[in-house]
Amino acid sequence: MKPRWNLSTSAVALLLAALLPASSALAGVIQIGPFAGPTPITFTGLADSTEVSGLTVSGVLFTYTVGGSPLAGAVIIDGGPGTTNNIAPPNIVSVGDNSGTLSMLLPSPATMFGYGYAILTTSPVADATTISVFSGATLLGSLSYAGLPDPQFTGGFAGIQSTIPFDRVEVVFNSSAAGAFALDNIVSNIPEPSTMFLVLTSGIAGLLWRRRRARKTASAD
Repeated sequence: MKPRWNLSTSAVALLLAALLPASSALAGVIQIGPFAGPTPITFTGLADSTEVSGLTVSGVLFTYTVGGSPLAGAVIIDGGPGTTNNIAPPNIVSVGDNSGTLSMLLPSPATMFGYGYAILTTSPVADATTISVFSGATLLGSLSYAGLPDPQFTGGFAGIQSTIPFDRVEVVFNSSAAGAFALDNIVSNIPEPSTMFLVLTSGIAGLLWRRRRARKTASAD
């Protein structure tokens, strides 16, 4: 049954990190506030009731699982609670079992990630949402975030920064404290495709130039 929202109350470093094997040790992770980055994912243009699990937006693949198994129909694109300080319609909204894990597979490694969120309660919640970041299958670190009235519903911005680049993010919400969640304005410091292209092409050009120079030097000898 669909919950009712009551309105009352840097590119080179990332490229190198992607080419090098990930450390098996936990990264250093810290909480961060809103930050500048590529255009946030806002879900603008997606129709209400669009299934989120299996959806790809701006290169990010979303999957929703409960107990380790994919669950369709529980998380969709919808208007949610309306506009708060950190979300605005349309956004990701839970309309079924909200105890699951929302996984996001990134198109390339990042070191910062964040999102605006709201949960279906008006009281402060110490561990409203939790972010875990992974490099492949390796867990790099996890952080929980306190939610405060924002202004009608409990929520805020959850942001994480890692000393080791990550390519997958898992997000869970406190289903014991609230019967539904909404998520919007996802932002990371994933390089824009044009930036990655420039980095790759400039790197290849540099390698070709050095190889040509080495051949000329060998011929001269």
